[in-house]
Amino acid sequence: MKKIICKVEYDTEASELLKKYTQGYFGDPEGYEESLYVTAGGKYFLYVNGGEKSIHPAENITRMSAAKAEEWKASH
Repeated sequence: MKKIICKVEYDTEASELLKKYTQGYFGDPEGYEESLYVTAGGKYFLYVNGGEKSIHPAENITRMSAAKAEEWKASH
């Protein structure tokens, strides 16, 4: 997935996956996944996607600070 936020492109295919968290199982309407990435330029972002009844019912990308990325990694 690609998304431009504040004129910066965040692309899951062109970035390094640092950590992935999965809740539930494939096909679970309440299941979801969160994946932390870093771009070649050192920008962090979280890719999320999930079932229709999950906390992430649609595919999305949100940018993160380095501090928030470390916090997320430690908690997942």
